[in-house]
Amino acid sequence: MSKLTDVPKRILIGRALRSDRLAETLLPKRIALPVFASDPLSSVAYAPGEVLLVLSIAGVSAYHFSPWIALAVVVLMFTVVASYRQNVHAYPSGGGDYEVATTNLGPKAGLTVASALLVDYVLTVAVSISSGIENLGSAIPFVVEHKVECAAAVILLLTVMNLRGVRESGSLFAIPTYVFVAGVFIMIAWGAFRGLVLDDTMRAPTASYEIKPEHEGLAGFAMVFLLLRAFSSGCAALTGVEAISNGVPAFRKPKSKNAATTLAMMGLLAVTMFCGIIGLAMATKVRMAENPAVDLVKDGVAVGSGYVQNPVITQVAEAVFGKGSFFFIVLAAATALVLFLAANTAYNGFPVLGSILAQDRYLPRQLHTRGDRLAFSNGIVLLAGAAVLLVWIYGADSTRLIQLYIVGVFVSFTLSQIGMVRHWNRLLATEKDMAQRRHMVRSRAINTFGAFFTGLVLVVVLVTKFTHGAWVALLGMVIFYVTMTAIRRHYDHVSEELSAPEGPSDDSVRPSRVHSVVLVSKIHRPALRALAYAKLLRSDTLEALSVNVDPAETKALREEWERRGIDVPLKVLDSPYREITRPIIEYVKGLRKESPRDAVSVIIPEYVVGHWYEHLLHNQSALRLKGRLLFTPGIMVTSVPYQLQSSEAAKVRARKRGEWNAPGAVRRGPAQERAKETEARK
Repeated sequence: MSKLTDVPKRILIGRALRSDRLAETLLPKRIALPVFASDPLSSVAYAPGEVLLVLSIAGVSAYHFSPWIALAVVVLMFTVVASYRQNVHAYPSGGGDYEVATTNLGPKAGLTVASALLVDYVLTVAVSISSGIENLGSAIPFVVEHKVECAAAVILLLTVMNLRGVRESGSLFAIPTYVFVAGVFIMIAWGAFRGLVLDDTMRAPTASYEIKPEHEGLAGFAMVFLLLRAFSSGCAALTGVEAISNGVPAFRKPKSKNAATTLAMMGLLAVTMFCGIIGLAMATKVRMAENPAVDLVKDGVAVGSGYVQNPVITQVAEAVFGKGSFFFIVLAAATALVLFLAANTAYNGFPVLGSILAQDRYLPRQLHTRGDRLAFSNGIVLLAGAAVLLVWIYGADSTRLIQLYIVGVFVSFTLSQIGMVRHWNRLLATEKDMAQRRHMVRSRAINTFGAFFTGLVLVVVLVTKFTHGAWVALLGMVIFYVTMTAIRRHYDHVSEELSAPEGPSDDSVRPSRVHSVVLVSKIHRPALRALAYAKLLRSDTLEALSVNVDPAETKALREEWERRGIDVPLKVLDSPYREITRPIIEYVKGLRKESPRDAVSVIIPEYVVGHWYEHLLHNQSALRLKGRLLFTPGIMVTSVPYQLQSSEAAKVRARKRGEWNAPGAVRRGPAQERAKETEARK
């Protein structure tokens, strides 16, 4: 079985890497940018469209508010980037918002942030992949017709690529990300040149369409609410900003400086592309509608259900470059590809955060250790499974999914910035150096403004998006919070029960006697080996135990026992209902009841087979019996294996595989620590 799974595993993800090679996987800034910032960079492909979709509710006349909404998003982006640059310098260990909130606001706030981020990472994968499928579907109808299946296939492909390691996946993702960024900048520059210098008229394919407003004549509070909702949709451009603060350990040294520089580069690129696309959409008269089949009208007639509404970036590219042109095709392909790869931000953030939470005993410990390729493989697989489930539930519809989006990220933004304000207050209380105090005061001011602004946006998002799907994200956060709290409580209880007391206890007191029981069904090689082993233990009492379910077989066993002259007393338990497990359990419990200070050692002979399908045919009674005995206090269970020839062949096969590890092999301790141990031995 191990061979069956190891071979495809090596083909897909490559050879296992030693722990002391972790430093080789660290990222330079040029690779870290597409790895950690692909989500905010790619969100410019759908965030402008979400703004126009919301504004279309009031008709095309509301589109003139879009530049002001874009300006608000730009201010928010620069605020968040400036705030997180303080985070990466103050907390470079990779805990990000979770570490900041836990250290400065307490475990409950930290767990709230962690819950929000975990939900947001899953949504990042689901939204990015679904949006990429829709962009690709504008050129390939088959993809649109099978959205869910294609989205699941892309998630599977990304999972395999990330299982190969951060450095390797980052190198693969860098090219399409940079092609997309370059394509968008070329489109903005060429569009500006055509419009401002050549005075060309550029028209989007929907420029001649009219929008039937769902609510005409909006004014006052209703219009303010609509603008706030459009702003909250445009804030999708900020998702993924926090991933860099979580991924500081993956940067090359100096880690904090490189992470801060990457943050600044990401913010500058994202806002420039976002504003450029909004501006070109206004210039080319792009028309979008939440319900295009009904609300988009051409020549006085609704376009109908057969109409496919292309994303804003696709329509702008067609207006600027021309449909079918080289640059149009390159940008369309790069947009679809980078939206797929935008999920990589979550593939790097979720496993790292999961590892930290597992180390703090809020998630299963299996998420803490690195896999064969020094990536957090279990976290990657868990993220992929959750994203596929979400894509299936929502039919890979990015418009429906995006309503769930950004709630979690602004919860983490706000709590993180509040935590940073308390961080600076604590340091200022003891710092005497005036230069350092000025730096801290400036940093505190940035984080204070960031906390206020992101908190305000969080309220706006909750108010405007709650009934449109944000409640689902909040429910997911609650589920994560309750689950992680329960896991931590379980680990704490187990740790408390397992802790060794300082003085003598029942566990350290030697039993008065040891009563060994060898289970025997017939006399064969495994039974004889188990009896020989039991004699070696020199127990106070030793007996063989069998269960009478077939009188003929029991009689044959007694006769064979006497004929061989085995010097161990044989006891046979009657079982009128032909049960095996229950009589044995009751018998050993009776031994314990008679002598509570005695230890009862149950020795079970088993034979070892070499093929997975052979396990289905043997040792099932022994497995059931061991499972029951494990819950019986004072009972020690010992398996005495007897290897059949097929198991010897399996051992030879295992030796040929060398150091390959079967899936799920446990690795203890972080790779960094193991690398230090290796150096110490040298």
